[in-house]
Amino acid sequence: MDRVALSPAAAELIRSLRGAHGPLMFHQSGGCCDGSSPMCYLEGEFRTGSADVLLTSLAVDGVDEPVRFWMSRAQFERWRHTHLTVDVVPGRGSGFSLEAPEGVRFLIRSRLLTPQELEELDGQPA
Repeated sequence: MDRVALSPAAAELIRSLRGAHGPLMFHQSGGCCDGSSPMCYLEGEFRTGSADVLLTSLAVDGVDEPVRFWMSRAQFERWRHTHLTVDVVPGRGSGFSLEAPEGVRFLIRSRLLTPQELEELDGQPA
């Protein structure tokens, strides 16, 4: 069980972006407007620190290295009871996220974790 998953469309876009740009990472800030969408950056381009939590390292078929998914610690405290799926929809997202020129944007779909999933995940470091 993991806190974050990828839709098939998101995995396909990640493969394309990885091929064009190199290793990738996500950061979910929970801010308003575009800040509420997961932002895709070159690995290390967005500086993380003690105000962030590494939720997972996503394995993507066809990509050599995992794609790390970070979230601001404050946002994680609000969302710790949810399972997140990174998906892709048509539209223009933030100019800072690598998919912006592609005419699509990443977004988060969520569902509540079951009590069993929450118990399992709360035993893992975040």
